[in-house]
Amino acid sequence: MIAAWRAASLGATTRVLEKNDRLGLKIHISGGGKCNITHGGDMEAVRRAFDPDEGRFLRLAFRRFTNEDVLDLLRERGVTVHTRPDGRVFPDSGRADDVVDALAWRMRDAGAKVELKTPVSGIAVADGRAAGACVGDALFAARAVVVAVGGSSYPKTGTTGDGYRWMRAAGHTLVPLRSALAPIYLADGCRPEYSGVALRDCVLRARAGTREVARWRGDLLYTHHGVSGPTALAVSRAAALAMERGEVTLDVDLLPDVAQEELSSRIAAAHGDAGRRRVGTLIQQWIPERLAPELLERAGVGAETPLHQLSKKARNKLVEALKRWELGRVRAVPLERGEVTAGGVALDEVDPATMESRKVAGLYLCGEILDISGPVGGYNLQAAFSTGYVAGEAAARAAGAGRV
Repeated sequence: MIAAWRAASLGATTRVLEKNDRLGLKIHISGGGKCNITHGGDMEAVRRAFDPDEGRFLRLAFRRFTNEDVLDLLRERGVTVHTRPDGRVFPDSGRADDVVDALAWRMRDAGAKVELKTPVSGIAVADGRAAGACVGDALFAARAVVVAVGGSSYPKTGTTGDGYRWMRAAGHTLVPLRSALAPIYLADGCRPEYSGVALRDCVLRARAGTREVARWRGDLLYTHHGVSGPTALAVSRAAALAMERGEVTLDVDLLPDVAQEELSSRIAAAHGDAGRRRVGTLIQQWIPERLAPELLERAGVGAETPLHQLSKKARNKLVEALKRWELGRVRAVPLERGEVTAGGVALDEVDPATMESRKVAGLYLCGEILDISGPVGGYNLQAAFSTGYVAGEAAARAAGAGRV
């Protein structure tokens, strides 16, 4: 939508071919359905959140179209926003529809024509140049083609990996596809009574053997199959990559602001506040009630044990359980459940100043089809907006008064 808006606003005759019966389905799942539009703050800091190669590729696009630029587009259509303490930006209404409607209005107001329920089957190439898009036996001829079809995550939104097939046919190299921003399935699943339990402001760590491969602080949600929530999404890419080389396990620091020594001292001092206080009562101040029995079982401590009777050895086990709550071995990081696909078209085959393919002239790529995958928090939508803006602008200028 951003690419089409920018191309049309420059005077190019612009047509959008959309396979779904409505626009922006991927936006609807962002931020747990509340639409995490972008990440706030300085764009250089946003860029540095990506892997180094990805960040270098995005430098020019992030300068051309910033988080404030996209928010200005929305505010001008009456969509007000707020920024959470962690930098994530959401519409005040909590409605993804408001964001989609504003972007769609912008695009159409600029003159772009939208064809819904029009699934593209391939990109036409003639003499090394993009010549249009194929829909069945029909050809939509064009002087420039922008491919903004996403990856292969959440196929129910229409991102079924079609673009990868087209890019292979065009001669592009594809970096292997992996899950990113996905829930994590555990080998033993999770106890039925844990499903729906949330751990607030914890640190989730992924380990390959004894080596920590990723960590993220935030909320964690137990599911039927394992864990989800911001922390799980954030470490999922690293976990999926590490699984290609061996076993990966997860554990949680339930009290990240309290060092082990301090936590031990707090537990030791607690019985002085109320001598007959029980261990189970204290623990429930720090973790959800449904998790307390298992945590105490792992520590070998009874819930009814008076705090003044807690031995140093038992206290240390309790501290260890709170600071390293073992979730178990990772079974899978499902690609189809991810919000983003890692991997895609190799970045050295695309011009970062224009998003034009270096394999096929007049072919422009933007968004998730590229080998770009940022962390959780609105980074990936911003990458899509910025690369879409650059692609739409460059395509319009290359096409002149022709069709984009």
